[in-house]
Amino acid sequence: RTAWVRLSDGTVKEFPHDKAVGGVAFLPKGLRLATATTDKAILHWVTAEGAPVDMPWKGAHTGITTSPDGRFLVTTMQEPALHGWRIDDMKHMRMTGYPLKVKSISWSAKGRFLATAGANAAILWPFLSKDGPMGKAPLELGARDRIVSAVACHPTEDVVAIGWDDGMILACRFGDGAEVLLRQGDGSPITALAWDAAGVRIAFGSERGSGGIVDIRK
Repeated sequence: RTAWVRLSDGTVKEFPHDKAVGGVAFLPKGLRLATATTDKAILHWVTAEGAPVDMPWKGAHTGITTSPDGRFLVTTMQEPALHGWRIDDMKHMRMTGYPLKVKSISWSAKGRFLATAGANAAILWPFLSKDGPMGKAPLELGARDRIVSAVACHPTEDVVAIGWDDGMILACRFGDGAEVLLRQGDGSPITALAWDAAGVRIAFGSERGSGGIVDIRK
């Protein structure tokens, strides 16, 4: 029920909550901390004094992320949905239609899309305009008769790595949906994916504890 931040001078700031903290994320400039909890997200000032700002929405918020430009806040939920807010005016954004709970999310390199797991394709919500994804259809990449268990957007290109519940990993390009197989499935769901800074290697981990690094140049 508490979030802590250690500042550069060693000072520790404490942010108590009424209920369990489901996730934490800094806004891009590092001046504010966003936390997810039951029935709301909260924005806290880290390096300055100021009252926290509640961003209410009923339900259990299990994770949280902020867009790279700092305009949007998005939470994963206990139910199969995402909820978002435009930070300036707290306008709500509801992202639904998933068969399962969303456990993995990743912003594209320029913050134009938010890639998500939890469906039979990687679902990429557009955040190109001031209204975010509202009224716009998401991109669906790599559709299969399986469930996406992990996603990781490339650090510089409009490409997303997609991990599946059967262990397969694909890389898909946003523009034309072109796919490259990075790993055959072994029956164990992919639970973690991460690109290196150069965007030429991707590390993965699976539910059974196996892991490895794929070099896309080979």
